[in-house]
Amino acid sequence: MVRSFVAEVVSYFLLAFPALFSIINPVGGAFVFLAATRDLTPRARSRVARQVALYSFITLNLSMVIGAFVLRVFGISIPVLRVAGGIIIALAAWKLLNAEGDTAERGHVVEEAGHRDAAHLAFYPLTMPMTTGPGTISVAIALGTGGSGEIDPLLFGVQALVTTTLIAVLIFLLYNSASRISRAMGVTGTSIIARLSAFLLFCIGIQVMWTGIADLIGTLPAG
Repeated sequence: MVRSFVAEVVSYFLLAFPALFSIINPVGGAFVFLAATRDLTPRARSRVARQVALYSFITLNLSMVIGAFVLRVFGISIPVLRVAGGIIIALAAWKLLNAEGDTAERGHVVEEAGHRDAAHLAFYPLTMPMTTGPGTISVAIALGTGGSGEIDPLLFGVQALVTTTLIAVLIFLLYNSASRISRAMGVTGTSIIARLSAFLLFCIGIQVMWTGIADLIGTLPAG
């Protein structure tokens, strides 16, 4: 009985973890995180990284457990979710691509921002849509559809928690160490990678949006 339970959890983890990790890509996301929080102190950046990991954990679990139900209630299809989310991702990445260099005035404004602004930054745009965007939510919802009515809710809960906990821990570790990676690579290397990461994020946004558009076109009646 216990062996079968563990086998089911491991089987689900081997399916869900690679799917979520590949689309979240916390390795590349760490550089985008660093670019967006470059004006914060190390302690504030660590706090934001912890908040992003927590918000991502909550978002993933909610998407897996009640995501499909919420979409049905509001009549929102997955293609529409992808189009809207792709636009948000592309716009956020565009702002990072066009961000100006550090200035004394900007640094003073950030220093005066305090904990509340950092908390807002942690949820939007660092958690939504940069870390757990519409693509991630779509995958989480797809992984969660098998957990409604077909398997033991307790089993599904353990499966989801094991997967999302490890994802959240990796997000925190990689985001929290982004500044140390930056120091190892130098200012120029970090700036180049941050810009490239922002460009890749922009491309991901366009791809997510285009996938949604293609799915919507496929639903149009022929002729």
